[in-house]
Amino acid sequence: MKRAPPLSPAEIQARVLHRDGLILVIDKPAGLAVHAGPSKAPNLEECFDALRFGLPRPPALAHRLDADTSGVLVLGRHPKALSKLGRIFSGRDTEKTYWAVVQGAPPTVEGVFDAPLLKVNNRSGWTVKVSDKGQNAVTRYRVLGRGPGMTWLELKPETGRTHQIRVHCTHAGCPVIGDRLYGKPEAGQQLHLQSHAIVLPMSKNKPPVVVTAAPPPHMMKALEACGYRP
Repeated sequence: MKRAPPLSPAEIQARVLHRDGLILVIDKPAGLAVHAGPSKAPNLEECFDALRFGLPRPPALAHRLDADTSGVLVLGRHPKALSKLGRIFSGRDTEKTYWAVVQGAPPTVEGVFDAPLLKVNNRSGWTVKVSDKGQNAVTRYRVLGRGPGMTWLELKPETGRTHQIRVHCTHAGCPVIGDRLYGKPEAGQQLHLQSHAIVLPMSKNKPPVVVTAAPPPHMMKALEACGYRP
């Protein structure tokens, strides 16, 4: 018997931030994988049938977010759209903005994390570490606010390495709050990392598509302690 999707049709449709003939942009909830992994756990793709909006097939992922990361996620509505999105993402023509609340603070008010990253297999699966043997990885950051023992950061990755922001922040001495892989979270703490906004140049003759997501509920207390006001 086929299991029910983790979000009802009404719940996933309520998370649509942008819709046009080519793409959907949704607000991904934290704690839900975007696609099926080896564990076969519930995932976001199981909900996509409710996002056809009249088309013959469901949309598909144009990129990925970690399971514990919330926020802006782009879907292509048909093969032609997915092909176009593939070129845009591979050509680094998008501008992605993330928000994070980190423990401590980075070395300067704004700057660049540029440590190369290497994906390493281990007994429990894999992880990512800073290594001279790794791939080039660049993340621009800016402090947006400060709180007691924490900092609210805006981060703009210029490369798309796995776990890039999380590893860069930890390497700089300011791990993302709630990071179970690269930090030391308190019990029950969720990852304080959000895909906050994206700019997509979908057409040469039209302005780019700009989509922003509101911060997730689990980050609000820390953000407000750092000066954020809704």
